[in-house]
Amino acid sequence: MNFFWLLRMRRWVQHPPSWGRVKLVLAVVAICLALYAIERWIGWPDALNLQPGGPRMRPLH
Repeated sequence: MNFFWLLRMRRWVQHPPSWGRVKLVLAVVAICLALYAIERWIGWPDALNLQPGGPRMRPLH
């Protein structure tokens, strides 16, 4: 384990984050998990896929 991580853990123990910050982090994690679950069960929309055979740019002469 890195020495700086130990210092960070010590700082968190001495000065824990506020309840508002804890709720913010938990909300972000919940949103990420919800998006992952939706993508996993429903699938990725076809409109957001890259088309490999799309229009090509004309070369400059």
